[in-house]
Amino acid sequence: MKAVVIGGSGHIGTYLIPKLVWAGYSVVNVSRGISKPYALDLTWNEVENVTLDRTGEAPGDFERKIAALRADIVVDLINFDVESTRGMAGALAGTNLSHYLFCSSIWVHGTATVLPAPEDLPRHPLCAYGKAKAECEAYLHHLFRTNGFPETCILPGHISGPGWNIINPTGNIDPGIFQRIADGAEIMLPNLGMETLNHVHADDVAQAFINAIRHRGQALGESFHAVSEQSITLLGYANAMYRWFGKEPKVSFLPWDAWRKYTDDEELSDSTYFHIARSGYYSIEKGKRLIEYYPRHTVLETILESVASMAERKIITL
Repeated sequence: MKAVVIGGSGHIGTYLIPKLVWAGYSVVNVSRGISKPYALDLTWNEVENVTLDRTGEAPGDFERKIAALRADIVVDLINFDVESTRGMAGALAGTNLSHYLFCSSIWVHGTATVLPAPEDLPRHPLCAYGKAKAECEAYLHHLFRTNGFPETCILPGHISGPGWNIINPTGNIDPGIFQRIADGAEIMLPNLGMETLNHVHADDVAQAFINAIRHRGQALGESFHAVSEQSITLLGYANAMYRWFGKEPKVSFLPWDAWRKYTDDEELSDSTYFHIARSGYYSIEKGKRLIEYYPRHTVLETILESVASMAERKIITL
């Protein structure tokens, strides 16, 4: 059977494509040809690489080229708007497709009303990205119910792992926060530091996709969270980082408006706002029950492995 992974050279594909090869699939990685996998795995020698850029194609051409690959399984990791989703579903209809897996996001939840949030909570997304992903998800589920289109949606948390910079204890991607902690300097957290983040290892996100493929019958027409068992508070995260770097915690707090002025960077403070406004904690009971999703990495293990990688790559100076 043939599996096509769209955007397979990034965070998730680094771990998913080897799993597909080991599972016996003939694998095609569709990418722009710019990025390389973050982790070395010799199974990549067995992967066919196709260079395509979704944004560089005339309307409908990208989807038609994917359909022409005649895949049994299509994993779409870089679909961000409902028009692209409609086009892809339309192009794949009538082919030999048996399963289309769409990468959504926990951002579709926005402000959850109960915690841990189950997958079927009403959506209240806070940003354009979350709204677009929610529209894609709703469209695909409607298509499954009305036409039997064989889809599954996977909702990752804050994808983390070795090879890239992760969300820091202030809820944004400024690596300088980790450097301040490594230097034993003080950091300022917004509010009381009780908002939460949900880092998930990219390998566990890949597990959710491969398990949905293996348990196709239970996965069709469903959404599944791909997150860690627990979330972590900003304060807990900061204190853990100080301990890891062998420093005494030096954490202070500012009310939101004061913290925003203190940060003096609109892009970073906007990122922090959208992360802490959601403060997500997401249930994986449905994933356990239907597709045997059991994350291998705790949220703290994921963070520590990621930060160690940042130190190895000299993003953080020890």
